[in-house]
Amino acid sequence: MTRLIKVTLVLLAIGLVGLGLGAGWRTLSRPDRLEARPQVVASRVEATGFSRADGPREFRFPADYGPHPDFQTEWWYYTGNLTSVDGRRFGYQLTFFRRALTPPAERVDRASEWAADQVYMAHFAITDVGEKRHQAFERFSRGAVGLAGAASLPYRVWVEDWEVAQVADDPGVVRMQASLRDSTIDLRLVDRKGPILQGIQGYSQKGPGSGSASYYYSQPRLQTSGTVRINGESYRVQGWSWMDHEFSTSALSRDQIGWDWFALRLADGTDLMVFQIRRLDGTIDAFSSGSLIESDGTSQYLPLDAFSVEVTETWRSPHSGASYPMRWTVRVPSANLELQIEPHLRDQEMTLSYTYWEGAVSITGEHNGNPVVGDGYVEMTGYAGPMGEQF
Repeated sequence: MTRLIKVTLVLLAIGLVGLGLGAGWRTLSRPDRLEARPQVVASRVEATGFSRADGPREFRFPADYGPHPDFQTEWWYYTGNLTSVDGRRFGYQLTFFRRALTPPAERVDRASEWAADQVYMAHFAITDVGEKRHQAFERFSRGAVGLAGAASLPYRVWVEDWEVAQVADDPGVVRMQASLRDSTIDLRLVDRKGPILQGIQGYSQKGPGSGSASYYYSQPRLQTSGTVRINGESYRVQGWSWMDHEFSTSALSRDQIGWDWFALRLADGTDLMVFQIRRLDGTIDAFSSGSLIESDGTSQYLPLDAFSVEVTETWRSPHSGASYPMRWTVRVPSANLELQIEPHLRDQEMTLSYTYWEGAVSITGEHNGNPVVGDGYVEMTGYAGPMGEQF
């Protein structure tokens, strides 16, 4: 789903005040967020001069794995469900956001090697299901002196030593590394299904009017293996990851307050992505949509009337006081698909520079008359207040 509002507001703050900082802009985590979070200016950003998502485009891989600096905002969103050899379960999130400060035509060479026209933010989280523990961390940096950046050939995206990078000559294989305090992931991801274009040929409309959209593809089946280290113990793990990559020059409209995004992977090889954009009046926006992805990689676009999301339970956060949906039934009638979804751990709230919920979930249900199980990730924003009001 689109993460445009949170990227716009937070990275706008870095663009306005962060370029006066050196390399020491420190990492944030839940315990010190109030002490360290940046001052955010919640205003609409002038987007003149940037490319816009205004209709289908031709995607070219592997080049499109990398950055699209002519667009104002971009992100690479990795989530995964992992299991150790002794059955211990983990979820993880590692995401990178890029924000352009100046349009392409206005970029000039500057004498300082610290000068940057791109800024970056990254989020890293681990859910330890057995210990019922969720940890979340955040970093900001500028695209200068090697502190942060993104590249296409070979593919790489990084913020300091948090990194996803292509292995050897194969863009379908990457190594992921992130570490802070007592939490570390070192993982190898192999794409088993290929990139899947979301929306209409990769064009994902989020609102009315030309340009209220993003270019969006997913890699839903990244076979994952490696090591998770937490609380001084290392675990060999394997499982699956999902990656979303979007780039755009737009934001949700003022009457769209947040979204619920589901990335669901079933044991029969089927994958499902659906998102609902919520409006101020409590209704679901007509531009909500999704896709049903078969085991062979073919996909079916799902407009809002092709699926439903029913909330069956809620949970109130002890950190923010927000009330979140916490169990769901998702139905796709045309595919004879009905899924019950619940989190591995309720408290997977991300209380960083802004507050949202993102966490690992388990799935049971029925597909074409057969029982099915699976796992995945859910993201929910706007429940702790409209994104622009959190700052």
